[in-house]
Amino acid sequence: MKTGRFLAAAAILVALGACAKKDGDTPGAGKKIELTVWESTKGPDEFIRQAGKAYSETHPEVKIKFVNVELGDSVNQISLDGPAGVGPDLFAAPHDRLGELVANGHILPRADTAGISDRLLAACRTATTYNGKEYGYPVSAETYALFYNKALIRENEVPKTWDDLVAFMKNFKVSGKYPFIMDVGNAYYTILFTTKGANRLFGENGTDTKKTNLNSEAALTGMRFFQELRNILNVPAGDINTSVADGAFQSGNAAMHISGPWNVMNFINAGLDIGVAPLPSLPGESVPAASFSGTRVMFVSAYSDHADEAHDFGAFLVSPEMQRLRANITNTLPAIDTPTDNPYSGGFVEQLKYAFPMPSIPPMAKFWDAMNAASANIWNGADVKTELDACNAVILSTN
Repeated sequence: MKTGRFLAAAAILVALGACAKKDGDTPGAGKKIELTVWESTKGPDEFIRQAGKAYSETHPEVKIKFVNVELGDSVNQISLDGPAGVGPDLFAAPHDRLGELVANGHILPRADTAGISDRLLAACRTATTYNGKEYGYPVSAETYALFYNKALIRENEVPKTWDDLVAFMKNFKVSGKYPFIMDVGNAYYTILFTTKGANRLFGENGTDTKKTNLNSEAALTGMRFFQELRNILNVPAGDINTSVADGAFQSGNAAMHISGPWNVMNFINAGLDIGVAPLPSLPGESVPAASFSGTRVMFVSAYSDHADEAHDFGAFLVSPEMQRLRANITNTLPAIDTPTDNPYSGGFVEQLKYAFPMPSIPPMAKFWDAMNAASANIWNGADVKTELDACNAVILSTN
């Protein structure tokens, strides 16, 4: 962005509502603009194509070009392609990479902050705020909830508390089937057991770099309860990772399973009659256990030659019409409060009320491996306090 470089053209630039372009590339009346958007395949790509077509109907001077860069690759790719001048105008990335993107100067703050913020779910608004500034345009929200197979559990048996879930597990007598299954070595899911009494990773706002709260009394109590589940679900952690747990439920061999909206169609296509409910409440609590929430964000590249237009298209993606379109195409949750045609979204939407965004501060980079290992070890019988103290130390270490 090199605004103000050509003073004589300033009035024209203001009238057009555009940013000055690099190296003297000033816009002219009716000039065609192509916005390059990085996104994943298998649904998000189709959304960008359809949204781009709809946007161009009212903005005929703008063409949206989809380029496949998968969500997990975009942050590393922008660091190479952006400075080289061959990157996108907008790109999708998970919100927990926000701190890294800001620190490295790869993205621009959100334009029209108030108008977008007022529309967003609270979790998405928090997820896209860093050091008091808001970045990007959330296109979907996600969290996990409790799937249940109606062939193995009646609606009135779906547990509202973990104590009820334990009772169901103990009384379940269907041979060859699991009453409940989850990935017990995945911190994305096991974090829920640490959240009693509003205990949150890195504090209330997820920004405390001096304390993880993973070895607090609340976390110790919750993870000891988690460990007790092994007495009923007697399978080593290494034998029930995410693919195994998903597969067991998808094949009709589990009554309940913790997963997210990305699995809805997989389970339906497998012929299951499923329901989705909020997570059971932890012992001593009366509301669903808190879960991690994730926000998929369309960021405006700091290297874009068309930042104004990119911001405008980003805001368009957060409109109710586009949010419903994306939800219907991808089976994900809108980032704003708007109804969808997905009959399974209700449980996830309810769970989102109790979810908290995955922190995006630098120590989060060490969280996953440390808490994954601690969770698996605790499930397999290790001392809870020893594991959580070690986990805390690794995450806060400066090495």
